[in-house]
Amino acid sequence: MSGFASLHIDPVYLKRLQEQDITEPSPIQREAIPPILEGKDVVAQSQTGTGKTLAYALPLLHKIEEATREVQALVLVPTRELGMQIAQTLEQLTKETGTRVQQLIGGASIERQIDKLKLKPQIVVGTPGRIQELVKLRKLKLHGIRTVVVDEVDQVFELGSMQDVEALFKGMQCEKQLLFFSATLPAPIQEVIDRWMRDPHFVRVNPAQRTSETLEHVYFVCQERDKIDTLRRLVRHYNPKAAMVFINATDDIGEAVAKLKYAGLSVEGLYGDSFKQERARAMQMFRAGRFQLLLSTDVAARGLDLPQVTHVFNLDPPVDADHYVHRVGRTGRMGRQGVAVSIITPKEQFIIDKFTKTLGIALERRDLFHGRIIDPEREQAIRLEARKTTARAKTREGEAAVTSEREVRSVPRAEVKPQASSAPKLAADKDRKVTVSSAARQPKAAIVPPAADKRKANRERDRKNKGAPRWLKEKQNQSEKPRP
Repeated sequence: MSGFASLHIDPVYLKRLQEQDITEPSPIQREAIPPILEGKDVVAQSQTGTGKTLAYALPLLHKIEEATREVQALVLVPTRELGMQIAQTLEQLTKETGTRVQQLIGGASIERQIDKLKLKPQIVVGTPGRIQELVKLRKLKLHGIRTVVVDEVDQVFELGSMQDVEALFKGMQCEKQLLFFSATLPAPIQEVIDRWMRDPHFVRVNPAQRTSETLEHVYFVCQERDKIDTLRRLVRHYNPKAAMVFINATDDIGEAVAKLKYAGLSVEGLYGDSFKQERARAMQMFRAGRFQLLLSTDVAARGLDLPQVTHVFNLDPPVDADHYVHRVGRTGRMGRQGVAVSIITPKEQFIIDKFTKTLGIALERRDLFHGRIIDPEREQAIRLEARKTTARAKTREGEAAVTSEREVRSVPRAEVKPQASSAPKLAADKDRKVTVSSAARQPKAAIVPPAADKRKANRERDRKNKGAPRWLKEKQNQSEKPRP
């Protein structure tokens, strides 16, 4: 036998898996299903998107007695969206069988849920607060529950539900099987394990690799006021079929959605305080591809399986490394490629450095330059190498010029003996040069034509004789006449 058949999965469920093109179990499924079928308490840790839901859903269904019309299994989840997704997975597996599944999540009409409980479901998927509320109303009985699954166990306890969960544990029979599943298991969870589990079996699939190996992690640095525009440019560049955008504060969702829409992006928000129907409609539209970006807080960072999501954008950096793991886990699931993009300010650089060290992953910086995404370190290295190459070329040219000059100087000059007949010629050339030089130094008056010289002399004489007696002028004119 091979595939899921080797794990002794019932043929009914094998058929349902084949209808979904699921034929080979993932590592977490292969290691977690056998001990769960044996009835052991199990703590399972694996990367996001590795198939943890099926790892507990398949053996859970094998423990259900269809003839017994009471709640036999309880799945606790931190969020409504994850609860709806798990319930849908269980309903697909139990199609055409006698097993009934019901959601009991907060935000929905409690009256309607009470009416559905009259149908006697065997499996209940819900949030701790709503389950505890129905137990107090005596509408839900816990004494028949033999298996309890806490999915995303760290967040279930982190959200203040620890008291509700432990109150539920106390109301159940002692001989129950507990299954804790999550991608992250912080230290405080160990106290809960020690207090409630009996000799638990730990399943850890590559715990050092906390994020998918098929994920690319990059980040961009800009000023706070430029984050929306940077996101717009990145979405234009990557053009993802579907992507998720995460921010930290629920109160900021409306403003962020408005700014993103004004920037020309196709985006809708998932509001944590909205009604179940509104959140379900938003998720349904996103799955159907009605808009490109789903903006949410960490409420959508847990367990959601959205195969169409190829990119995750952190408009605000996560509060810690575990939240980063779950956010980026919305893409790159089950071996698919994905890109995790964080947009930070220079003051938030230390957060990225901390994630790099804590998670042991490479978060590489990228820059936007004329519509291209570049690696600034690589570009700087290329420019530095180009400058070195230019400097080496100039050095070689200088060395070549010096070598050429040395070669010219090293060649002996040919001795030329003057011929005897050339002596008179050299002397004549020398005399001619001297004559030319002397003529060049002659004043311009020496080469003035005679007629011009005479006119100049007459003008000078008239200037001097101006105002003289007539007899003196006539005497001077007579003296200047040429004698016969």
